[in-house]
Amino acid sequence: MDIETSPLAQPFPNIPPIAGVTTRVARAGYKNWGRCDLTYVELTAGTSVAGVFTKSACCSSEVEIGRDNVKSGHARALVVNAGNSNAFTGYRGREAVEQIMAQVAGHLECPKEEVFVSSTGVIGVPLPKDKAEAGVAAALNAAPCSWEDAAATIGTTDTFNKGAMATAIIGGKTITLAGIVKGSGMIAPDMATMLGYIFTDAAVDPAFLQRCLSAANASTFNCITVDSDTSTSDTVLAFATGAAGNSALASYEDDGADAFASALQDVCRQLAHLVVRDGEGAQKFITVDVTGAQSDDSAQRIGLAIANSPLVKTAIAGEDANWGRVVMAVGKAGEPADRDKLSIGFGGVWAAKDGQPLADYDEAPVAQHLKGREIDIAVDLGIGPGRATVWTCDLTHGYISINADYRS
Repeated sequence: MDIETSPLAQPFPNIPPIAGVTTRVARAGYKNWGRCDLTYVELTAGTSVAGVFTKSACCSSEVEIGRDNVKSGHARALVVNAGNSNAFTGYRGREAVEQIMAQVAGHLECPKEEVFVSSTGVIGVPLPKDKAEAGVAAALNAAPCSWEDAAATIGTTDTFNKGAMATAIIGGKTITLAGIVKGSGMIAPDMATMLGYIFTDAAVDPAFLQRCLSAANASTFNCITVDSDTSTSDTVLAFATGAAGNSALASYEDDGADAFASALQDVCRQLAHLVVRDGEGAQKFITVDVTGAQSDDSAQRIGLAIANSPLVKTAIAGEDANWGRVVMAVGKAGEPADRDKLSIGFGGVWAAKDGQPLADYDEAPVAQHLKGREIDIAVDLGIGPGRATVWTCDLTHGYISINADYRS
């Protein structure tokens, strides 16, 4: 199935090497496609790791094992399989993961618990152990590859390669963060909503790295949605090699900790936006700003109700300034709201204020705004200090076409 590149695509950034990180790719042949589909990332000894994983009750063995392994706080390698999620595959799926972990651990002479595995693709098909073994062997002997090659290899229905970077100053030393992500469909907040990997040469204590990643995830990956569906394989991992030589960050009181946390959040936000921009069939990138809610959490839930509404998303796809659909979504969110204090706007123009349409409302500038690629929806509930921003995309015929043919 040929898929056109998203019109919202952004070019892959020029990401420099991260000391202590080596990426390689190989072709395991999980699907009948002429491309690499196994990514291997080798990490220097002593690398810290943190992770967030899907809350799906039907998660893959990769997620179950990863949840346990991340508790050790250390990692030596990452393997990502594309084309087969290995989810809902019982003991055979778990055996395949454990085989990969043992194979890499034997090569690196490290505990197998320091080898992390992710898989993405079709659900319900056991990962072929023979193909996995051969693919890992090929990757171990492959030449190092670029960040963009690694990003391309972890993709499935992605139409463009997704990467981001940021820098920060810690104790007078410049540290770098690099991230790659895959995701296009089955995207909804439930901790992560895709596969994402972030690498830094900073020295960071595992517990503090986990604290920073969890905080960044809450306001980035957990604030995006394409289709309201959460994957069985969702994983975001952060690795800190310590190769920059800074004093290890252990709390927000440490010099440079705030700068590091801010840079990590920046990378997560960039990656989250790229996933939405590659939403299956997406033609418009939508930002939903909610203010005046009872609390921040309430504002986020209202924002997601709007962003997940098929009626709102199809109205935006049709460039229809139907603010009544936004009213509907606010009302169904199950959060505190007062109809007579609600205000709604598009592209900086209020269409309704305090529960009723504006007498002098001019739809022309709103209609013009909706013809663009970047759409802004503003909702003010007028009842409290809560605020949140959520990002989504429109819903088009392209989404149906891609998912109707997904297994072919």
